Amino acid sequence: MTRLLSLLVLLLGLTGAAAQGLTAPADLVRASLVAEPAAVRAGEPFTLALRLAMKPGWHVYWRNPGDSGLPPEVTWTLPAGFSAGAIQWPVPERIPVATLMNFGYAGETLLLVTVTPPPSLDPAEPARLSGRLTYLVCAQECVPGSADLSLTLPVAGAGASPGASPGATDPALFARARAALPGPAPGPVRLASAGDRLVLSLDAPGLDRVRAAVFFPYSETALDNAAPQDLALDPQGLRLTLTRAVPADPAPSDLPGVLSVEQETEAGPVRRAFALGEAPAAVAGGGIPAVAEPARVPAPEEGLSLLGAAGLAFLGGLLLNLMPCVFPVLSIKVLSLVRHSGEGPARVRLHGLAYTAGVLAAFVGLAGLLIGLKSGGSGIGWGFQLQSPIVVAGLAYLLFGMGLSLSGVVHLGSGLAGIGDGLTRRAGLEGSFFTGVLATVVATPCTAPFMGAAVGFALTQSAAAALAIFASLGLGLALPFLLLTVFPGALRRLPRPGAWMETLKGILAFPVYATVAWLVWVLSQQVGPGGLFSALIGLVLVGFAAWIWERGRQAPTLTGRLARGLAGAALVAVGGLTVILDRDAAAGAAARHAEGIEPFTQGRLDALRAEGRPVFVNLTAAWCITCQVNERTALATDAVRAALAIRGVTYLKGDWTNQNPEITRLLERHGRSGVPLYLLYGAGAEPAILPQLLTQGTVLAALEPLAPITGGRSAGAEAAATKD
Repeated sequence: MTRLLSLLVLLLGLTGAAAQGLTAPADLVRASLVAEPAAVRAGEPFTLALRLAMKPGWHVYWRNPGDSGLPPEVTWTLPAGFSAGAIQWPVPERIPVATLMNFGYAGETLLLVTVTPPPSLDPAEPARLSGRLTYLVCAQECVPGSADLSLTLPVAGAGASPGASPGATDPALFARARAALPGPAPGPVRLASAGDRLVLSLDAPGLDRVRAAVFFPYSETALDNAAPQDLALDPQGLRLTLTRAVPADPAPSDLPGVLSVEQETEAGPVRRAFALGEAPAAVAGGGIPAVAEPARVPAPEEGLSLLGAAGLAFLGGLLLNLMPCVFPVLSIKVLSLVRHSGEGPARVRLHGLAYTAGVLAAFVGLAGLLIGLKSGGSGIGWGFQLQSPIVVAGLAYLLFGMGLSLSGVVHLGSGLAGIGDGLTRRAGLEGSFFTGVLATVVATPCTAPFMGAAVGFALTQSAAAALAIFASLGLGLALPFLLLTVFPGALRRLPRPGAWMETLKGILAFPVYATVAWLVWVLSQQVGPGGLFSALIGLVLVGFAAWIWERGRQAPTLTGRLARGLAGAALVAVGGLTVILDRDAAAGAAARHAEGIEPFTQGRLDALRAEGRPVFVNLTAAWCITCQVNERTALATDAVRAALAIRGVTYLKGDWTNQNPEITRLLERHGRSGVPLYLLYGAGAEPAILPQLLTQGTVLAALEPLAPITGGRSAGAEAAATKD
């Protein structure tokens, strides 16, 4: 369901979380845009390099950042007719932080992008290329940053040589950048399951004298990134044993990623890297990293593979044939096949192929549209947006409306069946092609239960993977009709429309309702009681809008208009309720703080200090790996919780994942530009600032000078001490 939320964001045009209140200082990351040629030639692709030079001790992230972090993203602004391809990711380094593992780049890295000009250009008009680069740079603290990059290149006339770019001061710059990219695998790759571990085998007899190997998966959730990767060599090649992140999940059938090996040569150690499985996905069209997965929300399809998504899409396409809005269109064409039976089996099969071509063309066109929206959605966060209660509530409303349609409360899409009826009734192959297009159009409001996860997953993947999943969906829809043309004798066994179709449609509504129930539970974790009540009222209004719309459809003209107006007003009210949900998110965050942890506000801190009470302030963020390590290894331990409770220390936690001006000001007050920041207020006016890398002993030592509460321990302290 996580990935289905991404689909909803794209379709509704919702924006992601706002940018942070602070950005990385310019000296942390020096970013520039470099072109390989000195001039652009019409129709000839050329290469740009996003050059990132990090301050010593700081790093940015790979396409899969590992246990935390975010990969760089670029949004292009190019002249008319120009198009930017995907980022080509160099091989990353492993960046350990305590018990966790990141994947990224330190020092300097170059991210290559291929740009394709249009077939014709005016030599008198230079090409201005610009893009906005956003990134997360981390050391012991993490700071989001951005840079506006631009480059102007002249247009070479016909027959002129583009030459080398004067911006590339190092002639070998692009050669080095390409050498850092993974190459094709030198032999067959196999993946085998061994309990909670996976054995990755590369059969390459010529790959000898390997002294180290590291595998970087494209998936963020497949492996325990910090676990050791055991290397074994044999005459056939190498074997790398990997640890799965969740052993209880089904073992994957394939594991795309990059294998980096270090070989001994006469000239010294040499590093080589190979792309295994699917081609390295990247930033499609310069928008959102196609591989970057959304922020973790428990979801039924967590860990869904490309093959699994294609299978769900295929099943969803098959089910669409049973939907009442699709079946009548197919029936028209099936009956026409009976009339064409005299043309011979070969001609009948051509009708089936033409229909299949129409379905696939329509689905691929739909996929292209959605991918284009995704690529152009620079304001859509690929991770933070899933923490928005507006997104979760909007998806619940959408699926609830779909369930009501399946239950027969409201009928959607039936009018579409008559659009283009003249095309579908044509006797030639053209009629069969447009029948496939029309079947796809009328199928969209009749979404089958299996389709949601598959389509949502498709829109988080590379363009090639998304197109493959949509093609599987179209193939499922087209297959029954195609089989009828391949085996014309089966026409006599085709079931006739009847009451059984309505019964099946009603049964299929209940899995949709179950998904709505799950989304409401997720929403209850995000908002307070008031926000949850607003969301439930929203569901009531969606039901009322569906009911009154259907009543109006069957009523006289004037009454029908009034009913449609009431339905529209109800939906407007639903939109207003989503604003209340967003405002109530802070209350939900407060409710999620367990064990006496309160959300940080400056007012609460000032009030506690005025009372002379000790306060511990933890400023953190979901994307901060140091913060996560400190939470697990120090702050969440029983000993630290007991020490806080014994001394009556109020624990305030400030989440800087989304914009929070109060947290920004507190960071600035203490000379910080990013999280984590740990402040312990005792008797003095100024707080003690704890180190950014915490241990349990460090925190306990900082708490030691504070006197215990007089009169004995609190109940919370006793409970925590009992756990010790």
